[in-house]
Amino acid sequence: MNLISEDTDPSESRAVARPATAVPPPNRVTFNRLELNRILNLYGRMVADGEWRDYAIDFMKERAVFSVFRRASEVPIYRIEKDPRLARKQGMYSVISATGLILRRGHELERVLLVIDRKLAVV
Repeated sequence: MNLISEDTDPSESRAVARPATAVPPPNRVTFNRLELNRILNLYGRMVADGEWRDYAIDFMKERAVFSVFRRASEVPIYRIEKDPRLARKQGMYSVISATGLILRRGHELERVLLVIDRKLAVV
């Protein structure tokens, strides 16, 4: 016996037959709005100065990475990483150079970004 009438689309009946509990997407570490706003403000100033030209954002299971490039075809000059596993140890934020050297690590993003944030100093 066929329960599907001829005037209905067969794909609609399959959609109804699926269970409501779908597999949730894997948890990923992300930058929140305030963190991303602070990073993008710094990025905008450095682009205006002609220092940086491109960026990439990666959200992975264990960390979030904002990479800064001088040119799109190069390796990143700096990587700004957020790793919540280190929150109670050295701090979850870090700035890493192109050679892999950790320039600064800490609990507050503002203080960590000071290592690459070159503001004009009044003399």
